[in-house]
Amino acid sequence: MNTSSNILCIGSVLWDVIGRSDRSMRVGSDVPGRIVRVPGGVAMNIAMALARFGLRPELLTAVGRDAEGDELMEAARVRGIGTALVYRSDDLPTDTYMAVEGANGLIAAIADAHSLEAAGDKILRPLADGRIASADAPYVGPVALDGNLTVSLLREIAVSPLFAAADLRVAPASPGKAERLIPLLDHPNATLYVNLEEAGLLLHRTFDSSSEAANALVAKGAHRVLVTNGGQDASLAHKNGVFTQQPPSVLVARVTGAGDTFMAAHIAAELEGQPDPEALRAALDAAALYVSGDTPL
Repeated sequence: MNTSSNILCIGSVLWDVIGRSDRSMRVGSDVPGRIVRVPGGVAMNIAMALARFGLRPELLTAVGRDAEGDELMEAARVRGIGTALVYRSDDLPTDTYMAVEGANGLIAAIADAHSLEAAGDKILRPLADGRIASADAPYVGPVALDGNLTVSLLREIAVSPLFAAADLRVAPASPGKAERLIPLLDHPNATLYVNLEEAGLLLHRTFDSSSEAANALVAKGAHRVLVTNGGQDASLAHKNGVFTQQPPSVLVARVTGAGDTFMAAHIAAELEGQPDPEALRAALDAAALYVSGDTPL
Protein backbone atom coordinates (compact mmCIF):
# COMPACT_ATOMS: atom_id res chain seq x y z
CA MET A 1 0.00 0.00 0.00
CA ASN A 2 1.25 3.47 -0.87
CA THR A 3 1.76 5.57 2.27
CA SER A 4 3.87 8.42 0.89
CA SER A 5 0.94 10.79 0.31
CA ASN A 6 -1.45 12.34 2.79
CA ILE A 7 -4.08 13.49 0.27
CA LEU A 8 -5.23 12.24 -3.12
CA CYS A 9 -6.04 14.71 -5.89
CA ILE A 10 -8.37 13.17 -8.47
CA GLY A 11 -9.30 14.92 -11.70
CA SER A 12 -7.81 17.12 -14.39
CA VAL A 13 -4.07 17.61 -14.82
CA LEU A 14 -3.17 19.52 -17.96
CA TRP A 15 -1.41 22.52 -19.44
CA ASP A 16 -2.96 25.95 -18.88
CA VAL A 17 -2.42 28.38 -21.74
CA ILE A 18 -3.47 31.77 -20.38
CA GLY A 19 -3.47 35.17 -22.05
CA ARG A 20 -3.56 38.11 -19.63
CA SER A 21 -3.94 41.83 -20.27
CA ASP A 22 -4.05 44.73 -17.83
CA ARG A 23 -6.82 46.28 -19.91
CA SER A 24 -10.56 45.69 -19.59
CA MET A 25 -11.81 43.44 -22.38
CA ARG A 26 -15.03 42.39 -24.08
CA VAL A 27 -15.97 39.95 -26.82
CA GLY A 28 -13.86 40.78 -29.89
CA SER A 29 -11.17 42.74 -28.02
CA ASP A 30 -7.66 42.64 -29.49
CA VAL A 31 -5.21 43.99 -26.93
CA PRO A 32 -1.54 43.62 -25.94
CA GLY A 33 -0.68 41.34 -23.04
CA ARG A 34 1.24 38.24 -22.03
CA ILE A 35 0.64 34.57 -22.84
CA VAL A 36 1.96 31.90 -20.48
CA ARG A 37 1.85 28.12 -20.34
CA VAL A 38 1.81 26.67 -16.83
CA PRO A 39 0.77 23.38 -15.20
CA GLY A 40 -2.95 23.46 -14.51
CA GLY A 41 -6.22 21.62 -14.23
CA VAL A 42 -8.31 21.64 -11.06
CA ALA A 43 -6.64 18.60 -9.49
CA MET A 44 -3.19 19.90 -10.39
CA ASN A 45 -3.91 23.42 -9.11
CA ILE A 46 -5.14 21.99 -5.82
CA ALA A 47 -2.12 19.67 -5.59
CA MET A 48 0.34 22.51 -6.22
CA ALA A 49 -1.30 24.63 -3.54
CA LEU A 50 -1.37 21.72 -1.09
CA ALA A 51 2.34 21.14 -1.68
CA ARG A 52 3.03 24.81 -0.92
CA PHE A 53 1.23 24.29 2.38
CA GLY A 54 3.57 21.42 3.25
CA LEU A 55 1.33 18.47 2.32
CA ARG A 56 2.21 15.51 0.09
CA PRO A 57 -0.44 15.25 -2.63
CA GLU A 58 -0.67 12.27 -4.97
CA LEU A 59 -2.31 12.58 -8.40
CA LEU A 60 -4.91 10.21 -9.82
CA THR A 61 -5.52 11.37 -13.37
CA ALA A 62 -4.89 10.61 -17.04
CA VAL A 63 -1.94 12.12 -18.91
CA GLY A 64 -0.77 11.27 -22.41
CA ARG A 65 2.45 9.41 -22.98
CA ASP A 66 3.66 12.29 -25.14
CA ALA A 67 6.24 15.04 -24.79
CA GLU A 68 3.70 17.38 -23.23
CA GLY A 69 2.77 14.71 -20.72
CA ASP A 70 6.39 13.95 -19.81
CA GLU A 71 7.05 17.63 -19.24
CA LEU A 72 3.89 17.98 -17.15
CA MET A 73 4.79 15.02 -14.92
CA GLU A 74 8.25 16.44 -14.34
CA ALA A 75 6.71 19.81 -13.46
CA ALA A 76 4.57 18.02 -10.86
CA ARG A 77 7.48 16.09 -9.37
CA VAL A 78 9.69 19.14 -8.90
CA ARG A 79 6.81 20.74 -6.99
CA GLY A 80 6.64 17.84 -4.55
CA ILE A 81 3.60 16.15 -6.10
CA GLY A 82 3.39 12.38 -6.47
CA THR A 83 2.91 11.05 -10.01
CA ALA A 84 3.59 7.32 -9.64
CA LEU A 85 -0.11 6.42 -9.83
CA VAL A 86 -1.04 8.55 -12.86
CA TYR A 87 -2.61 6.64 -15.74
CA ARG A 88 -0.38 7.29 -18.77
CA SER A 89 -2.10 6.59 -22.09
CA ASP A 90 -0.38 5.73 -25.38
CA ASP A 91 -3.49 6.71 -27.33
CA LEU A 92 -4.81 9.82 -25.58
CA PRO A 93 -3.03 13.20 -25.79
CA THR A 94 -2.34 15.37 -22.75
CA ASP A 95 -5.25 17.71 -22.07
CA THR A 96 -5.16 21.52 -22.37
CA TYR A 97 -7.03 24.51 -20.94
CA MET A 98 -7.02 27.92 -22.64
CA ALA A 99 -8.21 31.17 -21.04
CA VAL A 100 -8.19 34.92 -21.67
CA GLU A 101 -8.16 37.27 -18.69
CA GLY A 102 -8.48 41.05 -18.64
CA ALA A 103 -8.50 43.68 -15.93
CA ASN A 104 -12.23 42.95 -15.59
CA GLY A 105 -11.68 39.24 -14.89
CA LEU A 106 -12.05 36.07 -16.93
CA ILE A 107 -13.25 36.86 -20.45
CA ALA A 108 -13.49 33.35 -21.88
CA ALA A 109 -12.05 29.87 -21.45
CA ILE A 110 -12.11 26.47 -23.12
CA ALA A 111 -11.25 23.28 -21.24
CA ASP A 112 -10.20 20.32 -23.39
CA ALA A 113 -10.34 17.48 -20.86
CA HIS A 114 -11.42 14.82 -23.35
CA SER A 115 -8.56 12.46 -22.50
CA LEU A 116 -9.46 12.46 -18.81
CA GLU A 117 -13.08 11.72 -19.73
CA ALA A 118 -12.07 8.96 -22.14
CA ALA A 119 -9.84 7.29 -19.54
CA GLY A 120 -12.82 6.90 -17.24
CA ASP A 121 -12.40 4.66 -14.21
CA LYS A 122 -8.88 3.58 -15.24
CA ILE A 123 -7.60 6.50 -13.15
CA LEU A 124 -9.17 4.96 -10.03
CA ARG A 125 -7.49 1.54 -10.28
CA PRO A 126 -4.94 2.26 -7.51
CA LEU A 127 -7.87 2.57 -5.08
CA ALA A 128 -8.96 -1.01 -5.81
CA ASP A 129 -5.82 -2.98 -6.64
CA GLY A 130 -3.91 -2.49 -3.36
CA ARG A 131 -1.50 0.23 -4.45
CA ILE A 132 -3.40 2.71 -2.23
CA ALA A 133 -6.38 0.72 -1.00
CA SER A 134 -8.69 -2.13 -1.93
CA ALA A 135 -12.28 -3.26 -1.60
CA ASP A 136 -11.37 -5.01 1.65
CA ALA A 137 -9.45 -2.00 2.99
CA PRO A 138 -11.00 1.20 1.57
CA TYR A 139 -9.11 4.47 1.55
CA VAL A 140 -9.85 6.50 4.69
CA GLY A 141 -7.90 9.71 4.07
CA PRO A 142 -8.77 13.02 2.39
CA VAL A 143 -9.56 13.20 -1.32
CA ALA A 144 -9.74 16.36 -3.45
CA LEU A 145 -12.10 15.52 -6.30
CA ASP A 146 -12.92 17.73 -9.28
CA GLY A 147 -15.88 17.90 -11.61
CA ASN A 148 -13.96 17.31 -14.82
CA LEU A 149 -14.76 13.61 -14.44
CA THR A 150 -17.75 12.34 -16.39
CA VAL A 151 -21.21 12.29 -14.84
CA SER A 152 -21.24 8.49 -14.95
CA LEU A 153 -17.92 8.25 -13.11
CA LEU A 154 -19.01 10.79 -10.48
CA ARG A 155 -22.20 8.78 -9.97
CA GLU A 156 -20.09 5.67 -9.52
CA ILE A 157 -17.87 7.42 -6.96
CA ALA A 158 -20.94 8.66 -5.05
CA VAL A 159 -22.04 5.10 -4.25
CA SER A 160 -18.73 3.23 -4.43
CA PRO A 161 -17.55 1.42 -1.27
CA LEU A 162 -14.02 2.46 -2.28
CA PHE A 163 -14.93 6.05 -1.28
CA ALA A 164 -17.35 5.29 1.55
CA ALA A 165 -14.81 6.04 4.31
CA ALA A 166 -12.90 8.83 2.54
CA ASP A 167 -13.01 12.51 3.48
CA LEU A 168 -14.26 13.82 0.12
CA ARG A 169 -13.55 17.45 -0.79
CA VAL A 170 -15.38 18.20 -4.03
CA ALA A 171 -15.19 21.13 -6.45
CA PRO A 172 -16.75 21.73 -9.87
CA ALA A 173 -14.30 22.38 -12.67
CA SER A 174 -16.35 25.38 -13.80
CA PRO A 175 -19.91 26.69 -13.60
CA GLY A 176 -20.63 24.81 -16.82
CA LYS A 177 -19.88 21.52 -15.07
CA ALA A 178 -21.41 22.31 -11.67
CA GLU A 179 -24.44 20.07 -12.20
CA ARG A 180 -22.12 17.08 -12.55
CA LEU A 181 -21.76 17.23 -8.76
CA ILE A 182 -25.44 16.53 -8.05
CA PRO A 183 -24.80 12.78 -7.39
CA LEU A 184 -22.35 13.79 -4.63
CA LEU A 185 -24.58 16.43 -3.07
CA ASP A 186 -25.84 14.15 -0.29
CA HIS A 187 -22.71 12.01 0.17
CA PRO A 188 -22.33 11.68 3.97
CA ASN A 189 -18.59 12.48 3.94
CA ALA A 190 -18.47 15.16 1.23
CA THR A 191 -17.57 18.82 1.59
CA LEU A 192 -18.56 20.84 -1.49
CA TYR A 193 -16.61 23.95 -2.53
CA VAL A 194 -18.66 26.09 -4.92
CA ASN A 195 -19.08 29.73 -5.86
CA LEU A 196 -22.39 31.58 -5.83
CA GLU A 197 -23.11 30.89 -9.50
CA GLU A 198 -22.34 27.18 -9.13
CA ALA A 199 -24.57 26.92 -6.06
CA GLY A 200 -27.39 28.43 -8.11
CA LEU A 201 -26.85 25.95 -10.92
CA LEU A 202 -26.90 23.02 -8.51
CA LEU A 203 -30.26 24.13 -7.09
CA HIS A 204 -31.70 25.81 -10.23
CA ARG A 205 -32.25 29.18 -8.55
CA THR A 206 -30.38 32.41 -7.86
CA PHE A 207 -28.94 33.64 -4.57
CA ASP A 208 -28.02 37.08 -3.26
CA SER A 209 -25.42 35.95 -0.71
CA SER A 210 -23.12 33.06 0.08
CA SER A 211 -24.91 32.36 3.37
CA GLU A 212 -28.27 32.04 1.61
CA ALA A 213 -26.76 29.64 -0.93
CA ALA A 214 -24.91 27.59 1.70
CA ASN A 215 -28.05 27.18 3.81
CA ALA A 216 -30.05 26.13 0.76
CA LEU A 217 -27.51 23.47 -0.20
CA VAL A 218 -27.55 22.00 3.31
CA ALA A 219 -31.35 22.04 3.28
CA LYS A 220 -31.18 20.09 0.00
CA GLY A 221 -29.14 17.37 1.68
CA ALA A 222 -25.51 18.49 1.47
CA HIS A 223 -23.38 17.28 4.37
CA ARG A 224 -21.14 20.37 4.39
CA VAL A 225 -20.53 23.23 1.95
CA LEU A 226 -18.34 26.27 1.44
CA VAL A 227 -19.72 28.96 -0.86
CA THR A 228 -17.57 31.83 -2.13
CA ASN A 229 -18.71 35.03 -3.84
CA GLY A 230 -15.63 36.56 -5.44
CA GLY A 231 -14.38 39.53 -3.45
CA GLN A 232 -17.52 39.48 -1.31
CA ASP A 233 -18.67 37.18 1.49
CA ALA A 234 -17.84 33.48 1.85
CA SER A 235 -19.81 31.04 4.01
CA LEU A 236 -19.42 27.58 5.51
CA ALA A 237 -22.55 25.63 6.39
CA HIS A 238 -23.42 22.23 7.84
CA LYS A 239 -26.27 20.80 9.90
CA ASN A 240 -25.18 22.80 12.96
CA GLY A 241 -25.43 26.18 11.27
CA VAL A 242 -23.68 28.66 8.98
CA PHE A 243 -21.12 31.39 9.44
CA THR A 244 -19.82 34.01 7.04
CA GLN A 245 -16.60 35.98 6.64
CA GLN A 246 -15.35 38.71 4.31
CA PRO A 247 -12.16 38.23 2.26
CA PRO A 248 -9.35 40.80 2.32
CA SER A 249 -9.60 43.56 -0.27
CA VAL A 250 -6.79 43.25 -2.85
CA LEU A 251 -5.95 44.39 -6.37
CA VAL A 252 -6.78 41.49 -8.68
CA ALA A 253 -3.89 40.40 -10.91
CA ARG A 254 -5.19 36.95 -11.89
CA VAL A 255 -8.27 34.78 -11.35
CA THR A 256 -7.61 31.35 -12.90
CA GLY A 257 -6.84 28.96 -10.05
CA ALA A 258 -8.08 31.20 -7.23
CA GLY A 259 -10.89 28.84 -6.22
CA ASP A 260 -8.50 25.89 -6.21
CA THR A 261 -6.11 27.82 -3.94
CA PHE A 262 -9.00 28.62 -1.59
CA MET A 263 -9.98 24.96 -1.42
CA ALA A 264 -6.42 23.74 -0.85
CA ALA A 265 -5.77 26.30 1.89
CA HIS A 266 -8.96 25.30 3.66
CA ILE A 267 -8.10 21.59 3.49
CA ALA A 268 -4.58 22.25 4.76
CA ALA A 269 -5.88 24.35 7.66
CA GLU A 270 -8.35 21.67 8.68
CA LEU A 271 -5.74 18.92 8.47
CA GLU A 272 -3.71 21.04 10.90
CA GLY A 273 -6.68 20.92 13.27
CA GLN A 274 -7.88 24.50 12.87
CA PRO A 275 -11.58 25.02 13.77
CA ASP A 276 -14.13 26.28 11.25
CA PRO A 277 -13.66 30.07 11.66
CA GLU A 278 -9.85 29.94 11.55
CA ALA A 279 -9.81 27.50 8.62
CA LEU A 280 -12.15 29.71 6.57
CA ARG A 281 -10.04 32.77 7.38
CA ALA A 282 -6.87 30.97 6.29
CA ALA A 283 -8.52 30.00 3.00
CA LEU A 284 -9.74 33.53 2.27
CA ASP A 285 -6.34 35.01 3.07
CA ALA A 286 -4.55 32.50 0.82
CA ALA A 287 -6.95 33.13 -2.08
CA ALA A 288 -6.52 36.89 -1.73
CA LEU A 289 -2.76 36.51 -1.79
CA TYR A 290 -3.04 34.38 -4.92
CA VAL A 291 -5.29 36.74 -6.91
CA SER A 292 -3.02 39.65 -5.99
CA GLY A 293 -0.20 37.84 -7.80
CA ASP A 294 1.98 37.36 -4.71
CA THR A 295 1.79 33.54 -4.67
CA PRO A 296 4.15 31.62 -7.02
CA LEU A 297 2.69 29.30 -9.63
